[in-house]
Amino acid sequence: MREQLEINPADTHVEIVSESSAQVTVSAKSSPDEKVKLFRSLFRGRDDVYAVRWEGRNGKTGYSPAYQKTWSNPFQKKPDAPKEYFPLTDQVIQDHLTGELTAGVYPLLTDETCWFLAADFDKATWQDDVPAFLRTCADWHIPAALERSRSGRGGHVWIFFDAPLPAGLARKLGAAILTRTMERRHQLGLDSYDRFFPSQDTLPKGGFGNLIALPLQHLPRSHGNSVFLAADSNPHSDQWASPRPQYNSFRDHIATHPCSAPSLRACIPDPIVKKRLQFF
Repeated sequence: MREQLEINPADTHVEIVSESSAQVTVSAKSSPDEKVKLFRSLFRGRDDVYAVRWEGRNGKTGYSPAYQKTWSNPFQKKPDAPKEYFPLTDQVIQDHLTGELTAGVYPLLTDETCWFLAADFDKATWQDDVPAFLRTCADWHIPAALERSRSGRGGHVWIFFDAPLPAGLARKLGAAILTRTMERRHQLGLDSYDRFFPSQDTLPKGGFGNLIALPLQHLPRSHGNSVFLAADSNPHSDQWASPRPQYNSFRDHIATHPCSAPSLRACIPDPIVKKRLQFF
């Protein structure tokens, strides 16, 4: 998505391929339906459940799965009924983009694959460390995009795949990029890098895995946060204007053995990192 959102301000539109193979022009002037379609084609996670941000009376905030609440007599003891979770729909995304709610997506699918890998950086050094991480991505020809976080005090680097990739393999790829970046920039450490999303290789029993807040929510976006940044660290003039989506076709390398170390090494041009990945 580096080439999707990091564009020359003179560019004013993008042509993407829809599910019907028709070309659609998307820009800030596009219809809400076109924007939602582009958004959902990139930030893909579970469709059967999503997270919503809440704020408590004491100022505490957090995210929880959105579900149908039932009201009953508090004095009547009943066994806990399974929760009925709300699915992620176009309307949810539209409400997120317009500020009606703040949604999060669960990137780890039920078959333990994922459509993207996101690296989370925070603390004071994130603005120095993230460009180093992106340089490694560029050296390895991995399209990536930088989003400034909701708080404005960190960043998310998004890497998209052309097909669902085993989460364990995606996270190993992220670890390889991080390792190579740390070799080139010794100041990079745990003080800046926080975690990857998905945060697990496999689904935890009875859970969904870690969520990641979706970008471009209206309120932080109005303050210059939760937006995608250009190479000069300034927000793109048109967050919707981008070249045709560029995905990482790692699936081609792992079609026969999805989780094999040789197939992962085949995706990575750096010979030093290839050798290091032999222990996976």
